[in-house]
Amino acid sequence: MSTELHRRRMAVALAWVGAFTPGPLPLSGLHKFYLKQPIWGAVYLLLGWTQIPRVACAVEGIWLMTRPLESFALDEAESSTNPTSTIDVAQVNALGVALRELDALRQDGLISELEFEQKRRQLLEQVG
Repeated sequence: MSTELHRRRMAVALAWVGAFTPGPLPLSGLHKFYLKQPIWGAVYLLLGWTQIPRVACAVEGIWLMTRPLESFALDEAESSTNPTSTIDVAQVNALGVALRELDALRQDGLISELEFEQKRRQLLEQVG
């Protein structure tokens, strides 16, 4: 069985458990934790005393069944047993130099705070 199929089956099963488990024990949101969305999982648990998470879990169970398997693929960092850093040291150094030069221009009064922030964001977006 492929990893993607297993992940989808597990996510759907956890969503259905959250939707149909009787009793006061709030199990809604476990699928969110499994899918690495802990903030949403916490929201579901906090609202567990209402019926809102149960309905949302039922809807998401159906939605998860219809999603393509590719959406359940593991990230490369998760799937590798020996994670390696993919950061290019030369690129990071070049970014640092560019940011320092940009900051020097701002401190010398040659560019405004707004221009500095715009250029800084452009540099960071190019790397990311």
